[in-house]
Amino acid sequence: MLAPRGRRLGVDVGTVRIGVAVCDPDGILATPVETVARPDDRTAVERLAALVAEYEALEVIVGLPRDLRGEESFAAQAVRAFADVLAAAIDPVPIVFVDERMSTASAARSLRAAGRDARSSRGVIDQAAAVAILQGWLDSGL
Repeated sequence: MLAPRGRRLGVDVGTVRIGVAVCDPDGILATPVETVARPDDRTAVERLAALVAEYEALEVIVGLPRDLRGEESFAAQAVRAFADVLAAAIDPVPIVFVDERMSTASAARSLRAAGRDARSSRGVIDQAAAVAILQGWLDSGL
């Protein structure tokens, strides 16, 4: 069954910042949107809910950290707790969890290869990780 046409948001939840990406309505290409500061969960959830509304997202794809064995890490528990709060704020838009192993490391490597300094590019790295999460989900055909 084909997924319905519409935009999806990709989200890379970090303890300090949250990277956000969006795809085109045909679900072909993920692009960066912004890096949301996370001074507290309420502020971050409010901004993410506004982005869900702005882009009329059908789903929010959230990266779930796993260890190299594929098991959920301690960080995954924190992401799930944050996603529970987000889910309540964006209901009825569903949240879909996807394995995000190495998305941030991969994004940082790509930016370094492009000549960007990792320290000055932290917000961009978060967005690039969100793009990697969303693009991986799109490419998987889910």
